[in-house]
Amino acid sequence: MEQFNKETQIQIELSEEVAQGIYSNLAVISHSISEFVIDFIRIVPGMQKAKVKSRIILTPEHAKRLLHALKENIDNFEQQNGPLRIQSDPGFLPPLGGMGEA
Repeated sequence: MEQFNKETQIQIELSEEVAQGIYSNLAVISHSISEFVIDFIRIVPGMQKAKVKSRIILTPEHAKRLLHALKENIDNFEQQNGPLRIQSDPGFLPPLGGMGEA
């Protein structure tokens, strides 16, 4: 983040509860003029319903920064571990009715 002076330090706390993380195998992304919303969902095969486990709301600028950070990290991962292959199983994911998915 270019705007921060190199002398600026931010202390970030990670509680034990948040450190446990939340597993997600589907992300639904939507946006308005002022924000991006990413809903993280866990789908279990054979279940008719899935609940949103976490929702992140970002400004458009921060969403683009997240995009670049993810790309950089995926590129680093692939350099160390080889290319990622994305497999589609059309019988597993439900139709999303025009919403974005990741």
